[in-house]
Parts: sequence; structure tokens; C-alpha cells
Amino acid sequence: MSIKNILCAYSGESAKSSGLHHAIRLAQHHGAWLTGVIPHGRPFLESRFAGQVTDDILRTLQEADDQHIAGIRARFAEEVAAAGLSERSEFVELDTRGGDSVEAFARGFDQVVAGVHTDVASAGHLSAHPDQIALTSGRPVLVVPDGYESEGLADHAIVAWDGKRSAARALGDAMPILEEKASVTILTVGSSPVHGVDRIVQNLHRHGISAEHLNKPRHKTVAHTLLETADEIGAKLIVMGAFEHSKFHHDLLGGVTTDVMRDAKVPVFMSH
Repeated sequence: MSIKNILCAYSGESAKSSGLHHAIRLAQHHGAWLTGVIPHGRPFLESRFAGQVTDDILRTLQEADDQHIAGIRARFAEEVAAAGLSERSEFVELDTRGGDSVEAFARGFDQVVAGVHTDVASAGHLSAHPDQIALTSGRPVLVVPDGYESEGLADHAIVAWDGKRSAARALGDAMPILEEKASVTILTVGSSPVHGVDRIVQNLHRHGISAEHLNKPRHKTVAHTLLETADEIGAKLIVMGAFEHSKFHHDLLGGVTTDVMRDAKVPVFMSH
């Protein structure tokens, strides 16, 4: 499947612009349409003090938020115009208080690009949750680290392979991207062999992809081993299945998906 319709979750923060810049490069490369989206929930101050302040103060908070979103929309328009994408782009504001969600909206696109969710309280209601999008939208999500910059798209990808369903889904969703890479490394972690890995490499070869299998002993955690190996071999894209365990388990105890998203220095392509 070709990539012709890209959704970029954009909150306007300067560090998060790396996600927009990467989405623009993808749109240019694939000749795709680019839609920017911002989820708009209740601002932190409004949520925190709604029952303690006057209606006039609440209106002032809302007006300030509206102005902030207008500025984000303007920055998006400036970036896509500079890239020559004005006629193939749009910007959508989703009012999550009315039942809209980025996860449902994302189902109408080929791929989602997002930055890591912000920890800044004043901007949290405008920042998408890429892990939640990957978990419930049914679409692949490319998570771009804050401040990430690259002159072009990655030519070497690393695929985390454990033989499970979500890894297979991620590999299948990433195939249009992997077919354009100079090399792909299939990484397995641990001392026990992973069933079917030879077939995976063979499948990539039949797609004309230069691929090899690399097994690494587990060092600290699987996430640490994956990130360490990506850095060692110079991979600029990580492909992995998301949330093989429940998201509750990840939120409570951590897990490969959560740890890789938090610590990756290069974009992470995820599917569930």
C-alpha cells in the first residue's frame, strides 16, 4: 500500500515541531496529503479551578486558549507553505469535550506521525497520546523524538521481532517504508530462538529488501537492548509492535513500548 494520506498530531511546541518536520518530509517523499490535527480538551487551569472562579474568568481562560490554538494553526500553515504543500494540506481542531478523538479520526489515514506526549501541564490538553493512538486507532504511528532533526529519511531500519502478533502487524504495516531502505536488520533478543525468523528474512528478500537477522543477548531490559543495538548499527528507524501486554500493565509497571518511546533518539514506527 502506498502512503498518500498522512495525519500529523501537532501541539505547536517548538520541540514537537520535529514531528511536523518529519511528517512534511514524508509527505514530500510520497507525494501525499498532510493533515494537521490538534486535540482540544479543557485547559488545565479551567479543569482545576472551574468550580472556584467566575464565569468571566473562565471565558478569559477559554479566549486565551483559542488564541493559542490560532497561533498553532498559523505555524502549521507557515511550515507547510514553506514546504510547498499548502494545496495538499489542512488543519483540523478536534473538540475532545464533544466526544471527538484523535484515535477515531486517525482511522481515515494511511499513517499517523506524532511527537511524544508533553509533560507540560498547560499544554497537555493539546498534545496527543501516540501510545493510545497506536493501541486503539488500528493505524500505524510514527513517534518522532523531541528535537529530532535529520537531513533526510532513514536508509537503515531495525525491526524488533519476537514472533508475536503485534510485531507481525508492525512489520506488515511498515513494508511500504522498508522497501525503500538500503538495509533492514531483524533483531531478536535473548538466548532462546524465535520461531519463524528465517521466514521473515526470506519474505523481506522476496520484496527486494536487503535484510539480515541479528540476535543479541538481553542486556538490562529488552528496550535497552533494542535502543543500544539501534545505536550500534546506525539504524535511524525502529519498527516494533506496540503493547503486546495490556496498556494498564505498561502504565503501571513499564514495558518495552513505553520505555522505547520515552528513550528513543530516532523515530519509532509502531502498530498494535
